[in-house]
Amino acid sequence: MIKELLLKGVWGRMGFYVNPPADGFAEVLADGQYVDKSGLIAYTNGVLGTSRKLIISTRPRRFGKSFAAKMLTAYYSKGADARSLFEKLKIASIGDEGRYDEHLNKHDVIFVDVTSFISRAEDIRNTVYDLQAAVIKELKKEYPGCISDHTKKLASALMDVREETGHKFLIIIDEWDALFREAKNEKELQESYIQFLRSLFKTAETSQIIAGAYMTGILPIKKYGTQSALTDFREFTMLEPGPLAPFIGFTEDEVKLLCEEYDLDFTETQKWYDGYQFDIVGQFAAAEKNQSNSKTGRIKIKQGNIVQHVYCPNSIVELMTKRKFGSYWTKTETYESLREYIDFNYDGLKNALVNMLGGKRCRIDPETFQNDMVSIRSRDDIFTLLVHLGYLAYDSDRKEVFIPNEEVRGEFIRAVKEGGRPELAKAVKISDDLLKATLAKDEMAVAKMIEAAHFAETAPQNYNDEQALRHVVIMAYLTSIDHYLKFEELASGREYCDILFLPRPTSRKPALLVELKWNKSADQAITQITDKQYPQIMKKFGYEGKLLLIGLNYSTKTGKHTCRIAEY
Repeated sequence: MIKELLLKGVWGRMGFYVNPPADGFAEVLADGQYVDKSGLIAYTNGVLGTSRKLIISTRPRRFGKSFAAKMLTAYYSKGADARSLFEKLKIASIGDEGRYDEHLNKHDVIFVDVTSFISRAEDIRNTVYDLQAAVIKELKKEYPGCISDHTKKLASALMDVREETGHKFLIIIDEWDALFREAKNEKELQESYIQFLRSLFKTAETSQIIAGAYMTGILPIKKYGTQSALTDFREFTMLEPGPLAPFIGFTEDEVKLLCEEYDLDFTETQKWYDGYQFDIVGQFAAAEKNQSNSKTGRIKIKQGNIVQHVYCPNSIVELMTKRKFGSYWTKTETYESLREYIDFNYDGLKNALVNMLGGKRCRIDPETFQNDMVSIRSRDDIFTLLVHLGYLAYDSDRKEVFIPNEEVRGEFIRAVKEGGRPELAKAVKISDDLLKATLAKDEMAVAKMIEAAHFAETAPQNYNDEQALRHVVIMAYLTSIDHYLKFEELASGREYCDILFLPRPTSRKPALLVELKWNKSADQAITQITDKQYPQIMKKFGYEGKLLLIGLNYSTKTGKHTCRIAEY
């Protein structure tokens, strides 16, 4: 049906920027892999005409920003006849509370994708002028006789139309921050762009010409010191997504349904792509709680709110299409940014990165970040930027960052190997060598490398601590991500096994089952694995391949580590 309508071109008047048709969203639906995010419309309907009508939703590349902008444009634009697109989506069934019919194709809409103007500009410094000129040209066609030929400023053109017709505009800007990313050092251009946005959204006349605004991007609104450049906008970011959290990516329930539909292993999908998590507050939390099913997702209560696990849409769609687990989202230009920023020589950066590669978290202060890619002054600024780029996840309660999943962890390891920090590259090299020694059952080499890592990475006050040894072992095997899935404290047999490295379906390496001992012996660790029947855990995963049992012991009396490796 949608493809037929596209071919017939019956979506209304043909405007690129002013009252555009619904072609863009129709194409999204025609792909057949659309996950319904039309609940976002209910939120935007609820804030139109209020002091909360200016919205900016920022998220990483490939997290569905443009899909959301196209959806809102198709729904609101007077130039579209989009009822057939939305009649089977969630927004149509919400009822009066969602105000579906009240706003469907009833608004004068201006839609702008900033990246398209950058790509067409002869000189990127002309972008702001080109954008205004293109939109004003269409406004003159849409509202003949309303705008003077001498008008060069978009805000003035909108005021002229308002004065003549009484119409207000809903403005949708996709990739609002593209100039801050593509022209990092063009401060004059960036300042003129901010002034252009202020003329639209931060003047005494704003309430008279703007019915609402929705902007997408990767970076939040630029800050000058502690002050936002556009203070009237309500910002929803990867640090604080608020009620828009369910619309930032694919929720876990949505991914689970897709895995069932495409007959894919959900546990493997979690390990590869899960990790971003947000608190959902207020009425949206209550709604999610009522709709959630504990058997189909990991939505859970946390201090009165809901914790929503979110997946990168691009990675999941690529997985469904190719039916193969791999790094999909990270194969973008932001990979170069990752290498660039982890090479900065700020205090604590190296240790924090190694810790996170080993599965630990790092506490940060995100408030100092100026929301651009050049005003980097500290380790915390780098980690905050990497949260917005999607390379780190953020726990807002604890103010901690961590590597969200195996897809991203693999990119960190590759970036470290190819980067300019030799000490980081050395840690990765040692990890590679440790895995080789383990697979070769070289017990003495494994013991020496674990001992060296324990000494190098553990503070003196924590050295004689069993958890410290666990952390050291996990970090020492950090590059195993290329071949294994890692599990800790799994119930198996009659107790819990310490660490299991399960080969990925594409790996031919044996499984590794690690037991740690303290002031005992490596032989006792192996005996415990067999006596407590830990290898039974392999049945849970349907694994029937080779299994190596690894016993590691640390003696506080001698300060020595010993290792025993046995084939099961």
